[in-house]
Amino acid sequence: MSNLNEILNYNKQFVEDKEYESYISDKFPSKKLAIVTCMDTRLVELLPRAMNLRNGDAKIIKTAGAIISHPFGSVMRSVLVAIYELGAEEVIVVGHTGCGMASINSSRILNSVHERGISPEVFDTLENSGIELKRWLTGFSSEKEGVIHTVEIIKKHPLLPPHFPVHGMVIDSTTGELELVVDDREQD
Repeated sequence: MSNLNEILNYNKQFVEDKEYESYISDKFPSKKLAIVTCMDTRLVELLPRAMNLRNGDAKIIKTAGAIISHPFGSVMRSVLVAIYELGAEEVIVVGHTGCGMASINSSRILNSVHERGISPEVFDTLENSGIELKRWLTGFSSEKEGVIHTVEIIKKHPLLPPHFPVHGMVIDSTTGELELVVDDREQD
């Protein structure tokens, strides 16, 4: 059975048994928090538990490496929507130990793309359009560096409200321990 069939069969029973009732909340984050984090599967349950978050507490925005690669891309748009439409009053960027983006090899990915049937002409067209594929597919040298970079992208965004708190953390992907990397709380 494919994953899709398994998901649909499970979902039918989930809805019939009204298991969704314990997850009901509205669209506004009750802790007024937006989190930009990695899409790593180890964080699906670990991150909310380690941060004491329940369903409805925060807007969690996931992207490879917790990286905002473009200040006017969809991830930054999601951060701004969380702030201006959904009432977030704080952003936390959370990277994690053992992140694959710290060791990503753009040449290997591009070889894999080619092997799966994308023609060299497509690569040429993209490169000639100003898209530097190797650079676009490059990660970072350390998880802390990645978090700091993303915090800076958010903090420097021209549409971010003045003095808006943006913090950075790295979570241990095994234990859930959080290390504060960027503390943007107002100091007295």
